[in-house]
Amino acid sequence: MKIPMPLIIVGTIALMSAVGIGLRLDAYGHVSALYVACALFFSTNLLICYWEICLYLRRDYVEKRLGYWQDWERETGRIAAIEYFTSRVPVSQLFSPTVWADVWATYCIYDDSYADRRTLGFNVDVCNGYATLVPSLLLYAALTIEFLPAMVTGLIGFALCWQWCYVTSVYIASVFIGKHHRKITRKELYIAILMPNAPWLLFSVLGLYIFLRMIIDGSYQVMSF
Repeated sequence: MKIPMPLIIVGTIALMSAVGIGLRLDAYGHVSALYVACALFFSTNLLICYWEICLYLRRDYVEKRLGYWQDWERETGRIAAIEYFTSRVPVSQLFSPTVWADVWATYCIYDDSYADRRTLGFNVDVCNGYATLVPSLLLYAALTIEFLPAMVTGLIGFALCWQWCYVTSVYIASVFIGKHHRKITRKELYIAILMPNAPWLLFSVLGLYIFLRMIIDGSYQVMSF
């Protein structure tokens, strides 16, 4: 049995978000729009963390697959990323690091730094996968059932959002400073690089506000809005 890639991705994010929303409804009887935004973002980030770990575990594979996808695009005239994200995955390989490493191999067509372990892009995302996985889980749980003091949650969240804001900004700047944007079309720049990174930049700004309010208020009251 094979499952369509879009169904796996959307289903995983929806399931993790639904778990958080359900637990919060059970605990407090209501869910705010702000909490739903947090649930969706943290669920997405947890999935991306797994992909980033796969990037490190299959770094040699990603380097080899870049050449494969480049040749495939030249021969078929089609877009590798679309081919990959519309493919089907056998149930037995749902958690295979090799399957998910191809996320990066196809992305390398637009930014080949992910096929070079000496670059900022490669190391930033690998470190994000390992370093933010546990804090993301902790914050998601804390925002859901409020088991930590608001001050503690606020401090952890503020630090994490500042890191996301800074690192995402530096990565986007590196695309232009390193002149990677000259190798692709303007459309590819927007769709393949700017749009996928925008959620981490936009949510980090929102998160700085949320967690700063928690620190100042000493409560989770901001999550009621």
